[in-house]
Amino acid sequence: MEAFSIADTLWVFLAAILVFFMNLGFASVEAGFARAKNTVNILSKNFIVFAVSSLGFLLLGWGLMFGGDNPFVGTEHLFILGNADNSFYDDTLTSTVPFWGKFFFQLVFCGTAATIVSGAVAERVKYVSFIVFSFVLTLVIYPIVGHWIWGGGWLADLGFMDFAGDSAVHSVGGWAALAGAVILGPRIGKYGKDGKPKAIPGHNMSLAVIGLFVLWLGWFGFNPGSTMSFENPSDVMHILMTTNTSAIAAVLTSTVTSWITMGKPDLGMTINGCLAGLVGITGGCAYVSIESSIIIGALSGVLVVFAVIFFDKIKIDDPVGATSVHLGCGVFGTICVGLFAQEGVTSLSTRNGLFFGGGFGLLGTQLLGIVAVGAFVFASSALVWFVLKKTIGIRVSREEEIQGLDIGEHGNVAYPDFVAVAQDLAVDDMPVKSVAEKVQASAQVSRDDAVKVEHNETPGAKITKVTILANQSKFSELQDALEKIGITGITVTNVFGYGAQKGHGIYFRGNPVGSRLLPKVKIDIVICKIPVETLVRTVQDTLYTGNIGDGKIFIYDVEDVVKIRTGERGYNALQDEV
Repeated sequence: MEAFSIADTLWVFLAAILVFFMNLGFASVEAGFARAKNTVNILSKNFIVFAVSSLGFLLLGWGLMFGGDNPFVGTEHLFILGNADNSFYDDTLTSTVPFWGKFFFQLVFCGTAATIVSGAVAERVKYVSFIVFSFVLTLVIYPIVGHWIWGGGWLADLGFMDFAGDSAVHSVGGWAALAGAVILGPRIGKYGKDGKPKAIPGHNMSLAVIGLFVLWLGWFGFNPGSTMSFENPSDVMHILMTTNTSAIAAVLTSTVTSWITMGKPDLGMTINGCLAGLVGITGGCAYVSIESSIIIGALSGVLVVFAVIFFDKIKIDDPVGATSVHLGCGVFGTICVGLFAQEGVTSLSTRNGLFFGGGFGLLGTQLLGIVAVGAFVFASSALVWFVLKKTIGIRVSREEEIQGLDIGEHGNVAYPDFVAVAQDLAVDDMPVKSVAEKVQASAQVSRDDAVKVEHNETPGAKITKVTILANQSKFSELQDALEKIGITGITVTNVFGYGAQKGHGIYFRGNPVGSRLLPKVKIDIVICKIPVETLVRTVQDTLYTGNIGDGKIFIYDVEDVVKIRTGERGYNALQDEV
């Protein structure tokens, strides 16, 4: 029996669970950056991609990655299922953790690479095509690169250094995402007739921020966990600090950069900035000092802002910035190893980069690795996307894209309460009544049986409709004031609009939002007993602040009113029933 280390095994287990938890982070960030009509699709892709990648890595991926000493791909013991003896892999990565523990830790890394692709092709890719591509990526493409770097392949033999996967994970996912985005083309409405990019804001920045913090937490398993041992706690803690320090530096520089270039601190850019700092340090987290991690993170935060702008300008439509974050900063982080590596900062760091007297040797190796990984992954991914395009297709129809992939691909919606008009459902071609109809069925009577309510008030009074446009923040106060003067019924609608001032300029990830509409609340009131001037004075007194945008009041004559249930008209139709 193997003498496994309990501490090492528990550490790998914990780290793997943290990395697995990152799936929730990716799903939340991507869903938040996407439009509401595509939320179910985004969540579904991020959900199923782990299952698909797990199957691919289990069937063949692990064997291609670690199966033998061939410099280009594993060729021995390729199939681990059905094999009771996996002793061939006892010394792979570490000998102190059981085989399936090592496997699962590498599996969640494989799943991460596949998940990266989801964001870049969001809002227009066919669900089935994404599934097939993810399977091929994790079955063949990712494992081959992993073999080159971590499986004893030719890049490892040359001294290529990538501790936690800047090239092996993030660049692989980034290059595959880039190939998909190029072949798919941009979303409908992303570019105007003049070719300039238009902002397509995400629907839920709260969800995006939650996702960011989940990813940030998961990175503390991603990078420190790559030690696959807790034998040297100081190494683990050093990696923890370089990871976090790079992230916070990137948060600050991305915020400042977007503030300077766009006039406002763009939250979307700050989110991408934090992720950029985490990606930028991933390859060198065990090889650089804390001081160097600050520089790497700071530069990553600046780089990602301009990368997002760059990809938009060359018409690479990436709704979440996956190519900017994972590809751009994955490549940058790989270069940083060749620049900032410092022998002795941990027991794992054995070479110096250019800035610490190591010359151009390590930097040259890193650059070679970048070119090799990029060429292979982009070419192979493009081939898979192209084959899928020519066979089952990779893009949804124009109608589906406009309507939203939630309906077209899944027949579902994430926020059913947002649907303005309920659609009839049918079972065996028989219409099914809505819930509201079922609830009200017991209270329904025929028009002939309905009893008209008699009122003693004088009929024929003038009927007036008053429409109020107001700031949402004043609605509760206005509602209370209306009740005090006897208003018993109002119709309220959330609307958007602007006056002569054209609203405030709004930007999303560096691009101006096409419409500068401001949120307002519209209140419709129909009155006959309460004097119009009483209502107007009440509204004015309640809404007045003296500032532009207090709102407006519109007054209309109403020709007639019909109460549908009883058939009453005019004055009587507006009276309360007793």
